[in-house]
Amino acid sequence: MKHLKFYVPVIIASMSISCQADQIVKIGHVAPLTGGLAHLGKELENGAQLAVEEINAKGLFVGGERITLVLDNQDDGGDPRQGTQVAQKMIDDGVVAVVGHLNSGVNIPASRLYNDAGITNITPAATNPQLTLQGFKVTYRVVGTDAQQGPALARYAHSSMAIKTVAVVDDSTAYGQGLANEFEKTAATLGIKVVSHDATNDKATDFKAVLTKIKGERPDAIMYGGMDATGGPFARQARALGINAKVLLGDGACTGNLVDLAGAATDSVVCSEAGLALERMPRGQEFAKKYEARFKRPIELYAPYSYDAVYVIVDAMKRANSVKASAILAAMPKTDYNGIIGKIEFDSKGDLAHPTISLYDYKSGQKSLLDVVKM
Repeated sequence: MKHLKFYVPVIIASMSISCQADQIVKIGHVAPLTGGLAHLGKELENGAQLAVEEINAKGLFVGGERITLVLDNQDDGGDPRQGTQVAQKMIDDGVVAVVGHLNSGVNIPASRLYNDAGITNITPAATNPQLTLQGFKVTYRVVGTDAQQGPALARYAHSSMAIKTVAVVDDSTAYGQGLANEFEKTAATLGIKVVSHDATNDKATDFKAVLTKIKGERPDAIMYGGMDATGGPFARQARALGINAKVLLGDGACTGNLVDLAGAATDSVVCSEAGLALERMPRGQEFAKKYEARFKRPIELYAPYSYDAVYVIVDAMKRANSVKASAILAAMPKTDYNGIIGKIEFDSKGDLAHPTISLYDYKSGQKSLLDVVKM
């Protein structure tokens, strides 16, 4: 029997499946991740990272495209030179906006680079008024300024602490000098006698010489403009020398870490923060639980501000319907965002339209809210 061959036509269907990847959009984050302020810089990074993770998990769509955010983390070491170098690196990396810096003295020179590149810069921590007085349209901040914080601290010292005389010391940084000068100006107008104004530096560890001098002046209070890395030892050494004066500090030193640095001397401290107390923030306690669950550590100070800064940038993206740096920048002036820290709107300089200052003391090593001042 002859075998017959049957040919069955086979139709091969070619299906083209388009699997387009998410568009990657970089947001820069910069703070001191090494050195004496690394604990504060890491908290800023954590806050920003938490926001990025949440936004990516929920799904972000802008201009019809799905966006994946990436945080471009850089370490400025709290140093102006290093700060400008990493600012340029982020610009070269193609970030669409930058969250940072911690230090005013780093942010002020870096802001010129962001301005030249047309990239939005939102600081969650730098408080020197000069930052937003340079006329740059890229610079924003989600904290109050020293022009608000210094006077609030002076007024509280005058009205609630009955301070008549004060010695002022600053750490020679843009932040420390700015805060100390603003405090001193208001103190003088209130009739508080400023018996002296001395300067140290932000790397100092031994304050005995200046404190011995101040001990002889017998002021009711000493106002120290600087961060916790030096403010803590300053307060501790004042106590060790038998100085009974109250120690007044700003937000850079008003941290949970101050207790470890100053020890029992925190009982003499009254300090200010350029924002709402965490327990007074809308959804503040909810945020604190999320933060602690993710990072296994409590909030010291700045995490809510860096977290909200990322959300403000994303809000601008959505309103602009674009992830381009120029479009984000154009949308920033009309920001009206309800964040963890409260309602975020900006004035014409890029400062918060409705800033708040909180005042604290420490009782048996526990930070305690004294007053909230709306500016």
